[in-house]
Amino acid sequence: MSLLQSTDLTKTYFQGDTHIVAVDRCSLKVERGEFLSIIGASGSGKSTLLHMLAGLDRPTSGKVFIDDTDIYSLGDKAASAFRSRKVGFIFQSFNLLPALTAKENILMPQLIANREQDIRYFDELTELLGISDRIHHLPSEMSGGQQQRVAVARALINKPEILFADEPTGNLDRESADELIELLVRTRKTLGQTLVIVTHDEKVAERADRRFLMTGGVLEKIKET
Repeated sequence: MSLLQSTDLTKTYFQGDTHIVAVDRCSLKVERGEFLSIIGASGSGKSTLLHMLAGLDRPTSGKVFIDDTDIYSLGDKAASAFRSRKVGFIFQSFNLLPALTAKENILMPQLIANREQDIRYFDELTELLGISDRIHHLPSEMSGGQQQRVAVARALINKPEILFADEPTGNLDRESADELIELLVRTRKTLGQTLVIVTHDEKVAERADRRFLMTGGVLEKIKET
């Protein structure tokens, strides 16, 4: 089985009396080490899909398998432990804790998982991401690009097999966005990870091995020209 696989993944909800289908029967396979991008307009369902693939938002119906494990068959505690081992997630809004330094934010997933801190890996990771000189700074003392690099390091600190990124360049200027994507491509190769990115940026999407378009909750593969 593929590293990541979804079958008929569906998410629906009501907005007043209106029945909304946010994700409509999405079936997808992502192979180990692959870089896949999902592009689409705001409201197309791409972020909802990504959250369900990562185990952060329970689907209305359908299944998600990561490394042969049906993630939505797990109890809350087991699901949390599984995600901490297998999954990293980069949020568009950074989601850094403002009272903690960059180092403390990055190491937070290891503390939550009650893992021994690997300082050597921490040093390698922050050097790779170009933030080793900012680790004792608070988020308010860093630029948006630096904060996003800290968020990337936090997502990678537990050495997940698969990294999900939800509009990782959405709050960055063009130069910072290009730099971040170069870093993600480099860390993917260096760490041997699988990468799934949701974006509205065609330039970002084009870097992927395979590209998909999300329209009205429906996922379709973009044919290569």
